[in-house]
Amino acid sequence: MPNSYLVVGGAGFIGSHFVKELLSRKKTLVRVVDNLCSGTLEHINEFKENPAFEFVKVDVENTGDLVKAMSGIETVIHLASNPDIARAVVEPRIDFVQGTALTESVAEAARISGVNTILYASGSGVYGDAGATMLSENSPVSPISTYGASKLAGEALLASYSFMFGLKCLGFRFANVVGPKQTHGVGFDFLRRLMQFPDRIEILGDGNQSKSYIHVKDVVSAVLLCEEKVQTGFDVFNVSTPDFVSVNEIADEVMAQLGLNPEKVVRTYSGGDRGWKADVPVVRLSSRKISMFGWAPMFNSREAIKNSIAEMHSELTR
Repeated sequence: MPNSYLVVGGAGFIGSHFVKELLSRKKTLVRVVDNLCSGTLEHINEFKENPAFEFVKVDVENTGDLVKAMSGIETVIHLASNPDIARAVVEPRIDFVQGTALTESVAEAARISGVNTILYASGSGVYGDAGATMLSENSPVSPISTYGASKLAGEALLASYSFMFGLKCLGFRFANVVGPKQTHGVGFDFLRRLMQFPDRIEILGDGNQSKSYIHVKDVVSAVLLCEEKVQTGFDVFNVSTPDFVSVNEIADEVMAQLGLNPEKVVRTYSGGDRGWKADVPVVRLSSRKISMFGWAPMFNSREAIKNSIAEMHSELTR
């Protein structure tokens, strides 16, 4: 594997886990660029004494600064994007400004800098609302959110840069990622609210929305394995678990973690079959393609949710 990495958005939830894993593998250089608009130095402070670690505060849309940050880098892990998917309902351009435009800047900076590989965090939103259909990487893509559209546009940009300029570019369509250092998401939101108001909880939609949840450690292992196995060109991979969990079940798990009696917690629902206008209520992803490389998740969805809630509870109480 390459020995020098730039993690774009490396002070965020997922990015900090990539940094930890890469440093554990004794890489000669793991450099983080982040503007700290959603990431935090608390996520990466544990690495600051490691001589192989560097942090540079950079606005990713500033391609010139990004070119400087990519000096000497072989592989870029691109995780920077708008973390608040529902925000686009009131601010539709956010996923272009904090999504597509950032990916273009990363691709162009990588071309100028002579980077070999870009590993890109895409998402299941590229498929749109396909119901209970099991989705493979060859399934139709028809996003219903600007977030999904932005991720798909990023894939298209990287496919073209791969062909035109010889970059190896891999896109990863993640299920819902959970784990320690998480700063948003349904489990995190339920936990924080119930810790403050243990007698009631508001659930968006009807609570029957069901999706796969994948632990962040499994995300990291999947991405780095594909980097090793794929030698050239552009490709995309689903990264998911084979099972799924409903929003109501996540609420139950949070209550169990907090020692609450579910019968004494008042649940209110916003109604409808989805949490917000462009929410996809049911997602089923097949990871058969990546499993051909020998990858399998350590945790299924239920285990990932249970572990992440326990980890987040520990962090919040600290």
